[in-house]
Amino acid sequence: MLRRNAFRLPRHPASVGLARRRVRDHLRDWGHSTDDPALADVVLIVSELVTNAVRHGPLHEGHEGEFEVAVTALADGSCFVEVSDEGLAAPRLRPVSVGEETGRGLHLVEGVAVAWGLWSRGRHGKTVWALVASAAP
Repeated sequence: MLRRNAFRLPRHPASVGLARRRVRDHLRDWGHSTDDPALADVVLIVSELVTNAVRHGPLHEGHEGEFEVAVTALADGSCFVEVSDEGLAAPRLRPVSVGEETGRGLHLVEGVAVAWGLWSRGRHGKTVWALVASAAP
């Protein structure tokens, strides 16, 4: 069975934790166990992609703007995560030195996800997506 949930949040630092909680709650409601490593991986990826949307999303005069988070639980137990915003700049992996405190998010996504990438939405922004495999054999 395929289950999908999507929601919009303001581009604000507090939205990172809210997005993690909402995704975790949806996956648990859909039968994913709290101790399932795949659940932790999905929540980590949501955290990193939402952090990028909050930090690097477009500025709008007079308001913060919004982004959308969508998570789809696939029939095989894997999860597809999407974070969409109005920004046109593509995220990219960059070299990070030992002392830097930021810049590791996409490296984490690449290490945890089976695959990840970017869909352009033309002048309406982009969607960054990641696929997390099920921990079940």
